[in-house]
Amino acid sequence: MRYKTVLLFGAPGSGKGTQGKILEAIPGFYHSATGDIFRSLDLQSEMGRIFWQYSSRGELVPDEFTVKLWKNYINGMEMINQFHPESQLLVLDGIPRNKQQAELLDETIDVVKIIYLVCADMKKMIERLRRRALKENRFDDANDKVIQHRLEVYEHETKPVLDHYPAEKIARVDATMNQLAVLAEIIRVLAPIKSAIDHARDTQQRSGLAPQHVQPVGAS
Repeated sequence: MRYKTVLLFGAPGSGKGTQGKILEAIPGFYHSATGDIFRSLDLQSEMGRIFWQYSSRGELVPDEFTVKLWKNYINGMEMINQFHPESQLLVLDGIPRNKQQAELLDETIDVVKIIYLVCADMKKMIERLRRRALKENRFDDANDKVIQHRLEVYEHETKPVLDHYPAEKIARVDATMNQLAVLAEIIRVLAPIKSAIDHARDTQQRSGLAPQHVQPVGAS
């Protein structure tokens, strides 16, 4: 059974990580940030060594490896009872990064909604990235050339991921609002979806039926 999933989507600096962490604090949601998974890798492990072979040369990790790593991680979280797919919506941040990753994930995740954090003010996003780089000691990201490169990669490789999913599953949210206003809009979109999934699950449990695919409100 595929994981019911919400994608947090947007350009670097749009606030995906911030909103993902807030959602994780709300019962019924589980946030998975791919960047955190990479940073937590044991470099002595097989997957850690493979990751280091690419990252140490400044190369992108292959899509197949990224998806395999994520699948292993999320399966592990399920096995140790940190992630409960029967009662939690999976919130993804940082994956899929391109259309090939989206295709590779189709058999594992059932995307019920995409929260597209839109920021038309490029200067505001760049300023956010600078502040985050200083706050998190990611000094390379404070470089304007690095920031510009990341934004170009997003436009050419990541943004086309939206074309992989039906347009009606995409909810556009103005990322230039304050964090609380952005969160309120996200909750407004996700609350009926989560309620529909919970109601269907509870109905199945009461009737003794095996779980089946649920078509939540606002998805198709």
